[in-house]
Order: sequence, then C-alpha cells, then structure tokens
Amino acid sequence: MSERSERTTSAAEPPDRAGRAERVDSATEVFVAHRNLLFTVAYEMLGSAADAEDVLQEAWLRWVGVDPATVRERRAYLVRIVTRQALDRMRALGRRKESYVGPWLPEPLLTAPDVAEDVELADSISMAMMLVLETLAPVERAVFVLREVFDHDYEEIAEAVGRSPAAVRQLAYRARAHVAARRPRGPVSPDQTRAALQAFQRAVETGELQSLLDILAPDVVALSDGGGVRHALPRPIVGADNVARLLAGGWWKRDADRSVEPVQINGGPGLLVRVDGEIDGVVAVRVENGCVTGAYHVRNPEKLSYVARETVVSR
Repeated sequence: MSERSERTTSAAEPPDRAGRAERVDSATEVFVAHRNLLFTVAYEMLGSAADAEDVLQEAWLRWVGVDPATVRERRAYLVRIVTRQALDRMRALGRRKESYVGPWLPEPLLTAPDVAEDVELADSISMAMMLVLETLAPVERAVFVLREVFDHDYEEIAEAVGRSPAAVRQLAYRARAHVAARRPRGPVSPDQTRAALQAFQRAVETGELQSLLDILAPDVVALSDGGGVRHALPRPIVGADNVARLLAGGWWKRDADRSVEPVQINGGPGLLVRVDGEIDGVVAVRVENGCVTGAYHVRNPEKLSYVARETVVSR
C-alpha cells in the first residue's frame, strides 16, 4: 500500500470510530432509560435478582450491536431480548432448584415505599405471587408476566417467546386460570398492613404465644430458606397453632444482639433481621384481613445482597 493510501485510510478511521462511539452512546442511553423495567421483567420471570442482572448483561451485549435508529419500538425490542435470555436462564435455574437444599424462596428485594402504591406491580413481585409463578412452565410464566403485569399485546409476546399469537392466547388463558386458583386473595389497605406488621413484630420479639395466635391467620404458612448454609425449616409449617409455637419456641431467637426493623420487601411488609449489626435475614409477611397468612424467612447469605439497598422496580 502506498504512503498516500495509508494516510487516506488513517484519516478515514477517526470518523468511523466516532460514529461507532456515537451509536454506543445512543444505545446506552436507550438501555439505561428502560433498565428498571427490564430488570423487573427478568426478575419476575426468574425469581432471582442475581440472575436477572446476568440476563441484563447478556441483553446489553446484544443491544449494543444494534443501531437504535433502526428500531421503531425500542421498549418492545429490549423486552423481547430480555425475555429470550430469561427463558434460556430459566432452564438452568430449574436444574439448580432440583438440587437445592431445603425449601427454595425467591431472592428478596428491598423496595421503596412508593412501590406499594402500584397495587398490581406490588402484588406481582410479592413473595406469595412469586411462589405461585414458580408453578408455571417457563413459557407460561413469560406469557403471564408480559401480558398480565406489563400489558404487552399477543403479537409482541409471540415474537418474544417464539410462538404464534394464537398459541400465546391459549398459553395466557391457561396461565391465568392456573394463577387465579392459587394466587393470594387480594390486597389490603396500607393501614391494615402496617398495623398487622407492627403486631407481628411485637409478637415475635416477645415470643408471647397468645399475641402470636391473635395475629396469625388459621391457615398461615411459614417457610424458610437457608440454602443449606444457614439453619432453616426443612419443610413448610402450616396452621396458626404450629407457627405460633414455632416462633415462641425459638425459631426466632431473641438475643440481646439481635435487632428487627420493619421494611418493605418485594413491595409488601417485611422485617429485616440483624445480628451484631450484620444482616442475618429477612421475613416477607403476607397480610390478609388484618392477619398474617404467610411468613417467608430468607437466611441464605447468597440471597441477601439486594436487601442491603433499595432496588427500583417499574413497569
């Protein structure tokens, strides 16, 4: 190559690099604008914040290779990428859950108080609902989340999950019926929730059996997840008498160095437990008709990263 040609090629490179940098900046701006939404989509499909973050990293790598100017519906396009990555991740997660030690609970999120104002969003990420979603097949779960929580049309969902719109309609119908038969009985007022959480906190801190029986619903369920690393219940405990005696008898140790703080977990009431100033676990509480119907205790250290700081969720 001649000296003149080399100079010409060299002179042409900076505009190319500048153009690519501009496209990357544009792609980054679009991705960041939708990031909270994309995280929420992935989290609702996976039940794991760490895996949702991995999905977002994979989605970013695919998105950065696309010129945003060529994409008409950027939100839908990004959700489609995240959905496909989440579906792939679900299969790997399913194998991990099969070998999980003890009951598996979703990875809890510390959420801002204003999340509860969006009743549908708060309900969709609640521990109780996330456990219901676990009973759906992966594609059914993706269809349900995109349709019922994020209000995507059937054509958009069909592109995301690789099925026809007619098939997606059938999947959505089956998933709705499945969830309706198992979902919690509906939201309660903030005042009821606050009062029930305060009463539950006082009862578990004192260990008074009657106080516990007064606040627990007859069919209350208690589950705990230690991941084989921390002590936890080996199986669910059902019924007010059984759960009250469990709490009063030492499941919740009342040590001098243990503190309990009311927080919002997954859009609902919860308690953050610290021992010697370090986070030991969280209890997400389900409240219905002024009583506690579910207590979901997560102690697995690998699942506590997202309760140290607030996570923004949106739709």
